[in-house]
Amino acid sequence: MLQNIENYFQHIPSLHRALLLAGGITFFWLIEIAVPLFNFRYSKIKHAGVNLFFTFTTIVINFGFALIMVKASDWVVAQHFGILQIIAMPPLVKAILGLLLLDFIGAYLVHMIEHKVKFLWKFHMVHHADTHVDTTTGNRHHPGESVVRAVFAILAVIVLGTPMWMVMLYQSLSVVLTQFNHANIRIPKWFDETFGLIIVSPNMHRVHHHITRPQTDSNYGNIFSFWDRILGTYNDTPMSEIVYGLDVLDNSKDESIAYQLKAPFDKTIKSDY
Repeated sequence: MLQNIENYFQHIPSLHRALLLAGGITFFWLIEIAVPLFNFRYSKIKHAGVNLFFTFTTIVINFGFALIMVKASDWVVAQHFGILQIIAMPPLVKAILGLLLLDFIGAYLVHMIEHKVKFLWKFHMVHHADTHVDTTTGNRHHPGESVVRAVFAILAVIVLGTPMWMVMLYQSLSVVLTQFNHANIRIPKWFDETFGLIIVSPNMHRVHHHITRPQTDSNYGNIFSFWDRILGTYNDTPMSEIVYGLDVLDNSKDESIAYQLKAPFDKTIKSDY
């Protein structure tokens, strides 16, 4: 079975990757309509249009880095470079460890750093600016942040010695889980008490989108929730207290693409650093 998964993701068609992105957004978008957590009074289509603009810029930037990613992966495998290449382990253990560490370095770690380094935080603010967090928010990233995340993803591949099929598998899982944990859907308590101990649930990630600290600087996880629990960055503020947006931005302009693109370079916008 693992060999079949490896073969598929080694040569996953672009159409299938596109279907994961579009299909996931559509699926969770429809569930949001049926069982929303917050009954937002907004134009769902207009809101989606703004976030899909940033999704498009992210796709373009990732496409530009794709060749570097492939070359880096091919090189580490050929040279037996990186953690997964130099430590002998069963294939299944290697696959699980690879996914875990890709998530830690390429998602949790870079996310935490973006909150700690002022220059990077200014770009990441655009993701937090959304006052109506839903499944389309998952890929709402300023182009500058998309570049930073692409660089970290490549560094993760080099450090770990990750084969390309594993990268594709991780990115596919990441797309779907990101759409899920940003979705504006009601999640029962039992889910957080069971599956939520392993994967990031919408309830957990909503805390991260609260308008002020310390909630903003918590729950950095992307796929796996236990990184936050292990490293002391977990926060369980009740959903009834969550307010979206960011206290240092003009939240009335969260759907202004021009304002969001210029925000990282606007010296009048304060940060808490």
